[in-house]
Amino acid sequence: MQQSQVGTARLPRQRARRIVIRPPRRVVAQPIPYLLSVVFFGVYALISLLRYRKVENPSWDLAIFEQAVKGYAHLGAPIVDVRAPGMNQLGDHFSPILAVLAPVYRVFPSAVTLLLAQALLFAVSVLPVTRVATRALGEARGLAVGAAYGLSWGVQRAVEFDFHEIAFAVPLIAYTMEKLQLGRRRAAVLWCLPLLLVKEDLALTVGAVGLFLLIRRQWWLGAAVIVVSAATMALTVYVVIPALNPNGVYEQGKSAGGGSLFGIFGGFPKDLVWPFVKVQTLLWVFGVVGFLALRSPLAVVAAPTLVWRLLSDTPNHWGQDWHYNAVLMPIVFIALVDGIERARQSPSPWQRKYARELPAAVAGMAFALCAILPASRLIDPNEYRTPPRLDAANAAVAQVAKGSTVETDLGLISQLPSRARVFWIGSTGGVIPDYVAVEQPKLWDEDARDRLVEEAAERHKGARYEVVYADKFVILKRTG
Repeated sequence: MQQSQVGTARLPRQRARRIVIRPPRRVVAQPIPYLLSVVFFGVYALISLLRYRKVENPSWDLAIFEQAVKGYAHLGAPIVDVRAPGMNQLGDHFSPILAVLAPVYRVFPSAVTLLLAQALLFAVSVLPVTRVATRALGEARGLAVGAAYGLSWGVQRAVEFDFHEIAFAVPLIAYTMEKLQLGRRRAAVLWCLPLLLVKEDLALTVGAVGLFLLIRRQWWLGAAVIVVSAATMALTVYVVIPALNPNGVYEQGKSAGGGSLFGIFGGFPKDLVWPFVKVQTLLWVFGVVGFLALRSPLAVVAAPTLVWRLLSDTPNHWGQDWHYNAVLMPIVFIALVDGIERARQSPSPWQRKYARELPAAVAGMAFALCAILPASRLIDPNEYRTPPRLDAANAAVAQVAKGSTVETDLGLISQLPSRARVFWIGSTGGVIPDYVAVEQPKLWDEDARDRLVEEAAERHKGARYEVVYADKFVILKRTG
């Protein structure tokens, strides 16, 4: 009887010890994804703004997208005169999602607005990737995977290279992958459908989500997603874009071979891996995650993007530069987490050990690769000094009257759209510009000055121009 009373007396104390336990891992790790996202917003913003301050514009892309957003901001069509005079941006790429930036741009009309928006969108994508990793792998390993994703080469290259509409795609894909990894398939579909408004080729990614659902035996849902994505892509490529294009065609399809994005398979399979730069890209995409992402069926979502790029006849699509690889990063990193979970259940001891150690290795690799990536410049004190071209660029831009028309080369092409209507040099469509803005020739003398004035007059039916500014950039003003 006494023993029974003792046993009964101990029972509440034992229960009390069971109740006082460490909070679940996901609760402890909850702030980590948000903090990491904030940190990477700062990193991405610095990379973009420091490059922009150098006034070394790598392309006309930032100007194109700023003109499109500017059109939306003033409740008009997204006209991109830089691309072609009077051209509707939707006749080049189907990216109506750019209108989301219009209210902010209306208040802050600057290319910097687009760059900061891109930094924010990329930083937001860090949140679901890190959340998936911490939930599945624990706080330390999850943080390692999240940091590796934030520093991934595909994201850094995109941040460095101007603004692109795919900035919207990266967080949408990241949230889609998170929901797929959690088994929340309907939520994943809702997250991926807005990709159809980002760019026409991302319909292939939406279709790949449908394919994954079929693999998971979600027959009706998967089939519906595939049908919607295929129909939307056909509509945009064959109807909407040609209707808004001045030449009545989908011009971007030409770069995919066969005159159509759907005609890219003529050289398959050899053209998928040759030239060798294509193999290098595949090694970069999957090598930074230790190839374990390939163990997960989630990796199938990356397949369409890789296939159309590697079968394209445009060399820019094959390599590791520019912005094309950013949309692949959230896919392979969340597939990595899923692959690690699968490998940890393997009967093979070396696979379990590999899975256990891989998060730290992936993070170490990401930090090491920063030595050749844009983030490395953030620790260089020289990056924060005033660039030699900045003051000259600001002075040159100040010479251009607001609301005027300008013909320019790459020199000031990203600095002028918020101030004026900008055309590519030699392609003004008959518009006689108020100003001509060009890089100053290396040999600058009276002859060079006269030559620029004469060339401007020849391009524009004998209009008269005079040089009003010359220091690293030359501004010519129309006088008659």
